[in-house]
Amino acid sequence: MDKLTARQRSQLPTCYYEGYLEKRSFKDKTSRKLWTCLCGNTLFFFNEKRDTDYIEKVDLRGFVSITNDCSQDCNLGAARLNLQLKGENIRITAPNAEARELWRGYICSVVELAVPASINLLPGQIQMLKETVEKEEARINNASPPVVTNSAALVSLQGDKPACYHNVTRLEAELLLEREAERGNMLLRPGSTGSSFAVTTRQHLEGSVIRHYRVTPEHTGGFFIDVDNPVLCATLHDVIEYLVEKTDRVLTPLIFEETYEKNISFICKDCENGESTLLQAPTSLGPPSAHPKKVAPRIPIHEPTEEDNVSLNDQQLHKKAAKKAIMPVPAPRRLLPSPDRTNRAQKMRPTDPQGQIPLAAISELKLKFGQIARY
Repeated sequence: MDKLTARQRSQLPTCYYEGYLEKRSFKDKTSRKLWTCLCGNTLFFFNEKRDTDYIEKVDLRGFVSITNDCSQDCNLGAARLNLQLKGENIRITAPNAEARELWRGYICSVVELAVPASINLLPGQIQMLKETVEKEEARINNASPPVVTNSAALVSLQGDKPACYHNVTRLEAELLLEREAERGNMLLRPGSTGSSFAVTTRQHLEGSVIRHYRVTPEHTGGFFIDVDNPVLCATLHDVIEYLVEKTDRVLTPLIFEETYEKNISFICKDCENGESTLLQAPTSLGPPSAHPKKVAPRIPIHEPTEEDNVSLNDQQLHKKAAKKAIMPVPAPRRLLPSPDRTNRAQKMRPTDPQGQIPLAAISELKLKFGQIARY
């Protein structure tokens, strides 16, 4: 079981199952309730569910067996598991029997890449285990590291940057460790070449003792601690953990932890005396109450009857008649006679200078009309 350095949750492999567990190993004096995530083939433990950095991890590559622990417990509702690894035995307590069976099923499925036959779960839960096996097989097949030459890009692509990694130079690392001696005495930084890294440590022995260790990437995957007997580690995270374990935790990574409030508080000013006090907002388990939406008043719809239809038709007829009465009648167009036609008519019409028909012409016309009447 590895401890200490924190890797952000977003950088961990795919999470298959998570929940609260009480964990106790041979090294632990008492059991601790921790938020546990099964990511890939590793169990990661967090102090709280909302934490982004884990505090411990258990690599399941050394898995031997996992069995139910039927020993008596003062907590009758608790359900225990014995996780046997190579060289270590861990006792895990789940909240209830169903959670214990789920944890056993997920751990066996990830390690053995097969759903265990002796599992007491619902069909839907067994289907979830089968999907987990498929995801884990795909993760293993796609686990080959990319080939890059830049150390920053290498850390970004592998998603394995320890929390004690600082993008500083050799001299800046020495000054940073001297200034933050109470927080830690070891950090990881970029190396002198584009693809290497370096670990800088600072201790006190009749003065400051500073050491630098080169960490070079292996072309087949992993990183070497470049010392007389090179040490191969799978990730940069494992490099830091190796140095911590081999120095009996004397070397402590320099990590700048951010603190967050666990309760919502605010400052309220008294309008009467003008004093300001710090108050704590009440906690509620449910979601915030939504404000009711304003609904427009409903207007009743009047269904037209037969009498309404008749009156409506009459009104439309009256409106049409009124429009016709109001519309003005256009005046007839008057065509002005052309000068040629006027002159021609004046020549054909026997008139006197004053514009009147002579009496002789009238007498002649009367005579002709009388002759026609006789016939």
